[in-house]
Amino acid sequence: MRCRPTLAAITVLTCVFALTPAPVRAASADHRMAIWPMDETAGSTWMLDSSGRGHHGQIGLEVGTGMSTGYGMGYTFERLEPDTPPTRPGHVVRIADHSDLDPVDRDFAVTLRLRTTHKFGNIIQKGQATVRGGSWKIQLPNGRATCTYRGSKGTIELIAPNQINDGAWHVVRCTRLRQGVYLTVDGILAKSREGWTGTIDNDWPVSIGGKLDCDQIEVGCDYYAGDLDWITVEAA
Repeated sequence: MRCRPTLAAITVLTCVFALTPAPVRAASADHRMAIWPMDETAGSTWMLDSSGRGHHGQIGLEVGTGMSTGYGMGYTFERLEPDTPPTRPGHVVRIADHSDLDPVDRDFAVTLRLRTTHKFGNIIQKGQATVRGGSWKIQLPNGRATCTYRGSKGTIELIAPNQINDGAWHVVRCTRLRQGVYLTVDGILAKSREGWTGTIDNDWPVSIGGKLDCDQIEVGCDYYAGDLDWITVEAA
């Protein structure tokens, strides 16, 4: 049976949607808020959004672009010592704040393809732990994919049971619905929890590769180390 491509169908409650191993490279349906194929050539300074919504990102000078992924090109982020000054803002890709990139009270999902042999780092986030309006993020503590939504009704954080820092490519999806939050890895449900996190709507940029507001002393920047092939953001 073929499942309709709705956010409900994205979760493994009905079927897995848009978890193909190849990156998405063309403009798509209205529920796609951002599509970042990360196909830019070496030395590029802007990450292009192919959704047609214009959510282009500024690529930090330390982010490696034009890396061959086997399917196309992607980005690479070097390993930086955790909680060790100085900060390295050039390690991060920054996308300006926009309501498309906030869950607000909608169903919402973030999907990405990564490859790493390291065991830490914030891969993508909008907002941080104490900012007004809530936050969301995908990170990789201890090499395990972790999905967090913090909203007006509470926080749900899911940690996958198995490590994925094995040097192979993996697809991680973090979905927030009315009935709960769902974390899938390579199309398989890794963790879920029932509950409604409420409204998430902050005025922060999206950051890829680490935190924006950090000093590496009191607040670690949690810089990601590894490769990224593509990222999509969906809402409905």
